[in-house]
Amino acid sequence: MGNTAMQGMRVFSVDLRKISGKGDFNCPKCGVKISPDDTTENVYTVLESIPKEGGGLAKVILQCNACKSQIHLTGFDILNMLE
Repeated sequence: MGNTAMQGMRVFSVDLRKISGKGDFNCPKCGVKISPDDTTENVYTVLESIPKEGGGLAKVILQCNACKSQIHLTGFDILNMLE
């Protein structure tokens, strides 16, 4: 996981290939649990899905609703291979 500061906002990068389990992880800044099964947008909001050239998913940008950090999810290669 990496992070950078953009105009006072924290931006983190999370590689899903480095997460064990079913895709749940904690926000790198505040620690709130972020789960792909949560579709309520109470914990996080999906800001943007970025497609990969040739099909599939390259990146998803989330915002943690607790601390307002942006989280850039990468590592969708395994999902792209299943399609």
